Amino acid sequence: MLAAMSLFTVDETQTAIRFQLGEIVQDNYKPGLHWKWPLINNIRKFDRRLQTLDTEPERFLTAEKKNVIVDSFAMWRIEDVRKFYTTVGGDAAQANVRLDQIVKDSLRSEFSKRTIQEVVSGDRDQIMETLSQLLKDQATQLGIAAVDVRIKRIDLPPDVSNSVFSRMKAERLRVAKDFRSRGGEAAERIRADADRQGTVILAEAYRDAERQRGDGDAQAADIYAQAYGKDQDFYNFNRSLSAYRQSFGSKDDVLILQPQDFQFFRYFNQAQ
Repeated sequence: MLAAMSLFTVDETQTAIRFQLGEIVQDNYKPGLHWKWPLINNIRKFDRRLQTLDTEPERFLTAEKKNVIVDSFAMWRIEDVRKFYTTVGGDAAQANVRLDQIVKDSLRSEFSKRTIQEVVSGDRDQIMETLSQLLKDQATQLGIAAVDVRIKRIDLPPDVSNSVFSRMKAERLRVAKDFRSRGGEAAERIRADADRQGTVILAEAYRDAERQRGDGDAQAADIYAQAYGKDQDFYNFNRSLSAYRQSFGSKDDVLILQPQDFQFFRYFNQAQ
């Protein structure tokens, strides 16, 4: 019976403190079987597993004096059971209260340095890293090892949400307007360049056509000149026949002239 009262066990999920007449004589027991003095010593065991501090959502002011609602949590475990007992009485609930105040003070300090946009998107990881380091430094005074601090979500109050959404909408509209303006400018530039190229192409085509027409007229004049030089009478006669065909293309054509006095009908006069 005395031997049974002299032994105690510490589970692998626990650590323990041995008291002698109310005074701590040994702490941080490892898991296993240990001894104590019956009636003189008493043992108090503590859970050394990870503990979760799930804080209530809290409002914090940003650098713009805007409220944000922050929901966070922290993970911790007992590291120095003697210090844990002397500072918070070995009470996990009391430890959570102390840690909760440290977390909230740190969040308040970090959020007051940043704008809404920074805390929501840009600097969130940096804030959590800073919080983790601050909590680790201050939690050691309680015999606690702070493992991690995380921000679950950052919400905006309804009035701030409407203001932020309006500002975001105005910004998106401004960007869209800028894109449309630049697109319209590019379209006008492309259209003007196409019109210029079209004018240049038409001008060059007209120039080439006129050059070719001039070359053709020159060749035709040369052919006519050569033909005229070979047989002048036949050339004159052929030209007169062409003129007759053009003048009398329709049966309704009427000319009132005196053939004997008009050079146009000289071949009619010769026929008589």
